[in-house]
Amino acid sequence: MAQEVSGVIARGKGLPVELTTIVIPDPGPGEAVVRVQACGVCHTDLHYREGGINDEFPFLLGHEAAGIVEQVGEGVTDLEPGDFVVLNWRAVCGSCRACKRGKPWYCFNTHNAAQPMTLKDGTALSPALGVGAFAEKTLVHSGQCTKVDPTARPAAVGLLGCGVMAGLGAAMNTGNVGRGDSVAIIGCGGVGDGAVAGARLAGAAKIIAVDTDPRKLEWAKGFGATHFVNAREVDAVEAIKELTDGFGADVVIDAVGRPETWKQAFHARDLAGTVVLVGVPTPDMKIEMPLIDFFGHGGSLKSSWYGDCLPSRDFPMLVDLYQQGRLDLDAFVSEEIPLDGVEAAFEKMHKGEVLRSVVVF
Repeated sequence: MAQEVSGVIARGKGLPVELTTIVIPDPGPGEAVVRVQACGVCHTDLHYREGGINDEFPFLLGHEAAGIVEQVGEGVTDLEPGDFVVLNWRAVCGSCRACKRGKPWYCFNTHNAAQPMTLKDGTALSPALGVGAFAEKTLVHSGQCTKVDPTARPAAVGLLGCGVMAGLGAAMNTGNVGRGDSVAIIGCGGVGDGAVAGARLAGAAKIIAVDTDPRKLEWAKGFGATHFVNAREVDAVEAIKELTDGFGADVVIDAVGRPETWKQAFHARDLAGTVVLVGVPTPDMKIEMPLIDFFGHGGSLKSSWYGDCLPSRDFPMLVDLYQQGRLDLDAFVSEEIPLDGVEAAFEKMHKGEVLRSVVVF
């Protein structure tokens, strides 16, 4: 029987979000209903509200979530009611060209629930990143559920569902940071600090945090940054080079996603270094550079999609590191809020006052 629950939607571009009643259908083949315990407020949710992703309003927002499986549909064999899961938006298909080549983290045909969740009048909702977890319960594809240690704190581990995983993976997976490397991270919000933590886990010798906000540089220190550059006061490229014997960093991660920060990353890396773009640009942004600049540098220019993660591989491992005290996911949780606090959380995010506000049910 379909269930009615409370959820937060964006009804139109730029409009304040609404707390309303949504309808969750029984799970169909390959689907699962999850009772949400916690969901982070991510900048991507704000992009949805502002029409920066697409115009398929109304959106059911929220996607950085953890919860308990309540029901499973026909054919689901790897989940059962009572399982504690972190939700993800990369439920790999196993059959696309990326999956067949052994690179499922690039899966081009990821699974989502086939049935829509709706408003009471039958209006279909577009779930953010195929998840839609600013709700007491949500309907997802079973592949979007990754089982992890059930004793872990939902508000902390749910953040692996997007931003924190994107940052960790940008360093550990895409950037392939190794022991003794020098790493610079431009932008020290939730994703950037995830990259700082990932570089530390990977054994980087020098982790340079770059931001224009002293408060964010202080946050980065807590996650393992060893050196700090206030880009409002000094030239970031020159500062990074000065800290790396004039050569530039082995890996530079752009966690902002603007033309000017990408150019800083490009010029701040060593000649054979790696640039990783994990900050999400808007469609109108462009870069103009002399082609000779690209020819004159070796190394790699990479984009990091969701930290190039494979949830079934990465989530349990990272939760185990969290439980061992080696990855401080709790430090990403700036505040716990009720479901009706999402709009206020967007404002705090916009002002740079929080790493993550987390809705806790």
